Amino acid sequence: MSDSDPYQFHISPPQPHWGGPEDQNLHLVLVHPEIPGNTGNIGRLCAGANVWLHLVEPLGFDLDDRYLKRAGLDYWPHVKLCVHPGFDRIEEIFPAHRMRLFTKKASTCYTEADWTPGSVLVFGKETKGLSESIRQRYSEQLYRIPITDKVRSLNLSNACAVSLYEAMRQIDWAPIEAAGE
Repeated sequence: MSDSDPYQFHISPPQPHWGGPEDQNLHLVLVHPEIPGNTGNIGRLCAGANVWLHLVEPLGFDLDDRYLKRAGLDYWPHVKLCVHPGFDRIEEIFPAHRMRLFTKKASTCYTEADWTPGSVLVFGKETKGLSESIRQRYSEQLYRIPITDKVRSLNLSNACAVSLYEAMRQIDWAPIEAAGE
């Protein structure tokens, strides 16, 4: 890619302060995302909200996928992006008490989560969600977004937006307020 490519993005390595008391960022984690358009939309969401996007491999697409780039439009240079080889790397970086995992199998509503700066929002793949082993390890940190019985689930990018903006509302997310003034 040339430097003038508006769809170019930069993948950052894990930052040493992540997961520590000085980490005031919000983090959105996609575990094995499958649909490039959803991930592109979520990248755009993260750029607009000034939060980190973490992708956990394996991915269901290549990072140079045209649908991924198209969905993220020309916002990719503004996406704070990190790619991890497995969920175990996320667990090594972030303490369990910061994790908020989303699944339709949870009984606690996402609005009941205790959001703080440094919170990590974790979402599973579009077709199967989070694995049972992850759900079992974090059984006290599972949240759902209420929906009717007319649909199986919300679109992943919509679920990310609903949850992220609730977290931002609860903690009065300063990075976005400063950008809007």
